[in-house]
Amino acid sequence: MKRIYEQFLLEHTNEHRQMLFLAGPRQVGKTTTAKTVASQSTRSLYFNWDVLEHRRLILAGATKVASQCGFDTLSGGAETVIFDEIHKYPKWKLFLKGFFDLFSDKCQIIVTGSGHLNIFKAGGDSLMGRYFLYHMHPLSVAELLNQSILETEIRAPQKLPEKDFETLLTFGGFPEPFLFNNKRFYNRWRRLRTDQLLREDLRDLSRIQDIGQVEILAENLIHQAGSLVNYSTLANSINVSVDTIRRWVSTLESLFFSFSIRPWSANIPKALRKQPKIYLWDWSLIPDTGRRNENFIACHLLKAAQWWTDIGLGSYQLYFIRDKEHREVDFLLTRDNQPWLLVEVKSSGKAALSPHLKRFQDKTGAPHALQVAINHEYVEGDCFALRFPAIVPAKTFLSQLI
Repeated sequence: MKRIYEQFLLEHTNEHRQMLFLAGPRQVGKTTTAKTVASQSTRSLYFNWDVLEHRRLILAGATKVASQCGFDTLSGGAETVIFDEIHKYPKWKLFLKGFFDLFSDKCQIIVTGSGHLNIFKAGGDSLMGRYFLYHMHPLSVAELLNQSILETEIRAPQKLPEKDFETLLTFGGFPEPFLFNNKRFYNRWRRLRTDQLLREDLRDLSRIQDIGQVEILAENLIHQAGSLVNYSTLANSINVSVDTIRRWVSTLESLFFSFSIRPWSANIPKALRKQPKIYLWDWSLIPDTGRRNENFIACHLLKAAQWWTDIGLGSYQLYFIRDKEHREVDFLLTRDNQPWLLVEVKSSGKAALSPHLKRFQDKTGAPHALQVAINHEYVEGDCFALRFPAIVPAKTFLSQLI
């Protein structure tokens, strides 16, 4: 299926000399999208670290790969070269630096990986100025409706067919289970992906030996999605130290199993300051309806924040607000470090408007404060025209993001 990322990444390959780094969860569509972009070239080559023959070639060095690409021939060789999962190679940064410095005038380089973005950033000065990083997310309501790229954040509202909305909420935003829309296929796909992530990827990208205990931690996080992370409680339940739990949670985030958002405390008296909340990249794993609905919105907001940042509209970050009196708003989206959008999530449109939206809108000065109702019917209206707290349908609100 066509993804919104294709057009934007193609623009990168046409306009920039820097390497294109595409980071995202396993099976989100990175390789397919990269190959689609590369297919616009006269000739492209694909190297996957997980393929033994490709690994041997990469280990032989940049000049060997360049020879395979045909750079030592009169024809000039490949115009686009893709390196997939190369971050599993301990010396991947050194390899890419050498390859880019020697051959960037001959080809466009695309690097994809299911390692977290901070693995790429760990390259430090060795890759400074040599790449642009883009984040690839699962499918969302707005992407299913429209793959065009706008020069502003907010889209005009559109109605997604009800069956597509329910499929997205039930089976998640990863392309295969969404397209199949079949419970039996989804169960097999989920089991295989979870095994690959928690065993193969965990083994390849960490030195963790206690795989079974990490699997128990992952199961605990599934049932605690949307909650404040209590490292002590998690450590006691698995019988390891708090430092170990912190390290394991960080590792699961680096593998795109989960992500955490921090509390916003500026201008909020007695605000929670340290304890983050944790969510999953695949909301379909969560059995509790309320937690799944909140995680569903969290994933859409994170996707919007990272997309708007990646395409250069500004710097966007996702937070939540909670004070010591337990008054809370689920999400705060900032634009250039200024509060911009407050979001409270409810399953039903019949739930009363949360008084905390008005309180924290006054405290933060955020222009928008919306209570998003998952089960509310679509309404033809602009949620972002509202400058006061209001209840809006998720089907309308999410269609205006990305």
